[in-house]
Parts: sequence; structure tokens; C-alpha cells
Amino acid sequence: MVTAQSRGEVWWGEIEDIGRRPFLIMTRPSAIPMLNQVVAAPVTRTIRDIPSELRLGPDDGMPTECAASFDNLRVVPKSLLVDRICTLGPDRLAEACQTLRTAMAC
Repeated sequence: MVTAQSRGEVWWGEIEDIGRRPFLIMTRPSAIPMLNQVVAAPVTRTIRDIPSELRLGPDDGMPTECAASFDNLRVVPKSLLVDRICTLGPDRLAEACQTLRTAMAC
């Protein structure tokens, strides 16, 4: 059963030029059903401890310590997001939004 993606969810993406990796979806919820692609932050095990990344880990539902990199946002086709890993709670999603603002200097 295919589930629709939502903001604040981390999904495994299978993208030809980079392989299989997790992505944190950041597109606004009302737009996701109408779009073929979403804005997402790639998640990496390389943690740099900089203000433009959000640390994630087992408490969030991730398998290991990692970080969502808001300096490397991508537009990802929804069809390439294949398995949901976890959903961030409201407080963590608020942190993700703050990290996005920091990364964009807005």
C-alpha cells in the first residue's frame, strides 16, 4: 500500500545520481497533493554540528544518529520516495522549520 507523503516525514529516496538515502520533506502540506515533486532536505550520517543542519536519531525514529542538511535542499519527485522511515513530532518539525530559516538567512 502506497502512502502519501507529508511535511515532517523522513522517506527513503531512490535517486539515480545519488542512490538510496533518506530525505526530510519540507514542502507545505497543502501543496503536496497537487505537486509531483517536494522540497526535501537530504539526511546524512555525516554530522557537522552547524546551524543549517538538524540532528536526528533513534528518538525521532531514525535508525542511527544523522543530520538533515538544509544547505543541500533538493526537489525530489514523489515517485522516488519509496519507504517512510519516521514522522517528526510537532516540536521537532518546528526545529526543522527554524533550521530552514537559518539556512536560507530569512
